Amino acid sequence: MAAKTKGAVVDSKKQFEAISKQFETFQILNEEGKVVNETAMPNLTDDQLKELMRRMVYTRILDQRSISLNRQGRLGFYAPTAGQEASQIASQYALEKEDWVLPGYRDVPQIIWHGLPLYQAFLFSRGHFHGNQMPEGVNCLSPQIIIGAQYIQTAGVALGLKKKGKQAVAITYTGDGGASQGDFYEGINFAGAYKAPAIFVVQNNRYAISTPVEKQSAAQTIAQKAVAAGIVGVQVDGMDPLAVYAAVREARDRAVNGDGPTLIETLTFRYGPHTMAGDDPTRYRTKETENEWEAKDPLVRFRKFLEEKGIWSEEEENKVIEQAKEDIKEAIQKADKYPKQKVTDLMEIMYEEMPYNLKEQYEIYKAKESK
Repeated sequence: MAAKTKGAVVDSKKQFEAISKQFETFQILNEEGKVVNETAMPNLTDDQLKELMRRMVYTRILDQRSISLNRQGRLGFYAPTAGQEASQIASQYALEKEDWVLPGYRDVPQIIWHGLPLYQAFLFSRGHFHGNQMPEGVNCLSPQIIIGAQYIQTAGVALGLKKKGKQAVAITYTGDGGASQGDFYEGINFAGAYKAPAIFVVQNNRYAISTPVEKQSAAQTIAQKAVAAGIVGVQVDGMDPLAVYAAVREARDRAVNGDGPTLIETLTFRYGPHTMAGDDPTRYRTKETENEWEAKDPLVRFRKFLEEKGIWSEEEENKVIEQAKEDIKEAIQKADKYPKQKVTDLMEIMYEEMPYNLKEQYEIYKAKESK
């Protein structure tokens, strides 16, 4: 029988306490819209602040209308976004046009604001291939359905940007459930090893579909997982748009300066179901939890801040709401009129030179479609 050591090899309590101190939540605006971290305030003009609010309000309306369109059978797959506007929109707002966005399936708003036309976003939801065809100059990949897979892709895109000498970054998103995937660890480790200019965002909305984050990992934060990959990690109040913006902007500056990637955990919450495909959040979330997070609503918080500065009003917000509704109406009509997807379309865009066996099938389908 092996002899015991005289003392503990590791003081686990001390170790975990030290980790917790390194990853305290970064915040600029509290729940009342008051600045609690003046030194960290991003250098944004009043017009830029108003534009960020406009985009967040617009996105909330887009979410509401998308849910309605889905229930009408006019959209296909849809993952609600309400509650995550600060995490999503403020992070994209901190980017430059030349940066690349690699979204997950809930991250359609980011690629819309990065340049994807709204009608194409609706076509993506319907499964139409044109919804995945990014216009020239829009540096986005299609939303990834496989959870966490975009993390590995981001490491590759970021390394490509570095090798080409581009002053740009690749940013990606996943949820807390994605941080439990193998692709997550491989992606951040690869990017860290090559100091690739990548920003890895984990939108911790507390539930990977229905599994609480506490049951997914023994780690007290997701941000601390950056340590194992040798990269910077930060936990941010994901309901605070200024904190999210500041964290992403700093990560971008660090990346283009050659200092490697950053892992950003945003503490946020989705008010709706995981997707519109039958999820019922009342089965795994309490009303008390929902009320707690509704009190942290990013739009309410930011609205109070802007109103206190005297640069936002109910009238201005109503104009944004009406504009969003009109844009959505026009976009869904354009999507409705877009040519229906055909089997031959998919065959034509799949290969540069079609294999002989598909050429035979192509002629068969083409004949069927011409009737």
